[in-house]
Amino acid sequence: MEIELSEKEKDSIKVRIIGADMTLITPLVQELLEDKDVAEVKYTIGHSTLEDPTLFIRVKTGKPQSALKKSAKALSNEFKEAREALQKELK
Repeated sequence: MEIELSEKEKDSIKVRIIGADMTLITPLVQELLEDKDVAEVKYTIGHSTLEDPTLFIRVKTGKPQSALKKSAKALSNEFKEAREALQKELK
């Protein structure tokens, strides 16, 4: 998976998510929507074989890049905790 910055403004960014599907994008969007500093989140899918999904983030305060990084890190931690719990139970 790759993330490519398409547009950047003071309070918003648009990124293409290359090599990812809705399994990854949906939790990321949900995490962003829970952030009190995020004003708006949109994603577009387009044609599944011709276009990569695009994610638009606008923030009330702070930097949109920081909001994306914070949400991605929170998701990473959630999955790490779930993996560790699963490994512990399956020993």
